[in-house]
Amino acid sequence: MGMSVIISAADAEDAEQILKLQYLGYQPEAELYGNWAIEPLTQSLESLRGELSRQHVLVARLGDEVVGTVRGSLGKDSVARIERLVVHPRMQRHGLGGRLLEALEQRLSEDGPVAAFRLFTGHRSLGNLRLYARQGYRQTGVEQVSSRLSFVHLEKKPAALPLAATA
Repeated sequence: MGMSVIISAADAEDAEQILKLQYLGYQPEAELYGNWAIEPLTQSLESLRGELSRQHVLVARLGDEVVGTVRGSLGKDSVARIERLVVHPRMQRHGLGGRLLEALEQRLSEDGPVAAFRLFTGHRSLGNLRLYARQGYRQTGVEQVSSRLSFVHLEKKPAALPLAATA
């Protein structure tokens, strides 16, 4: 019998697994853009532990193994910024990335009113762009970072909450 993937808040004990997964997950991005010095590949364990205390970090677990992660925070401007969505290569294309995004959007919405969810990805990251489009994100701009890399900025408005029934 197979195990189910469970999404929950990360804790300090997850930091090493998250960092290893992040390193594994961002290698194809580094290769795609010819840049092995990208921040997800150079982040220290200490820096990641700091992020665990400052923002929402969710993990997807298959048994004891962290097979997916995403993080984000709600700013004073009511904009929820989503970062570092990573799914283990063997778990990709099974809907886990979408589940992680939805869970984080829900968690961020519990922090207060959200005007928009925002994230970005590289212009050549076609799988990421397809996932975000399926999840309702729309392109808001392109930022040229270098001759080899542009960031595609995307945004999603929160779903309208159902109106309470009136008596």
